[in-house]
Amino acid sequence: MKKITTHKDLNVYQLSYNLTIEIFQLTKSFPREELYSLTDQIRRSSRSVPANIAEAFRKRRYEKAFIAKLSDSEGEAAETQVWLDIAKDSKYISEEVHDELYARYNDVLGKIVRMINTSKYWII
Repeated sequence: MKKITTHKDLNVYQLSYNLTIEIFQLTKSFPREELYSLTDQIRRSSRSVPANIAEAFRKRRYEKAFIAKLSDSEGEAAETQVWLDIAKDSKYISEEVHDELYARYNDVLGKIVRMINTSKYWII
């Protein structure tokens, strides 16, 4: 197993970062009238997931700060799922695209929760 030396080595960071890029590309096709609402919101929340994971990784000296940043990331991932629901129900994305992205966010959420539940392992 490769040693984890930076946040970029974390599988959960890599998964969430890749999802962020996919969300950005996907939202380029959203209607212009959504630019300052749905498009902006889903981009913001999806970007916040890996950003908070990176910040949590750098706050590993303090368990409460580490958990707080991971909790923020968890909340942003769940928020992104809500925006995906709205995009699907507004017919901006297909049900298939929605289901695939939603499932991948469930995977990210599970990994974040696992890190929170095993926080003592991560603290330096």
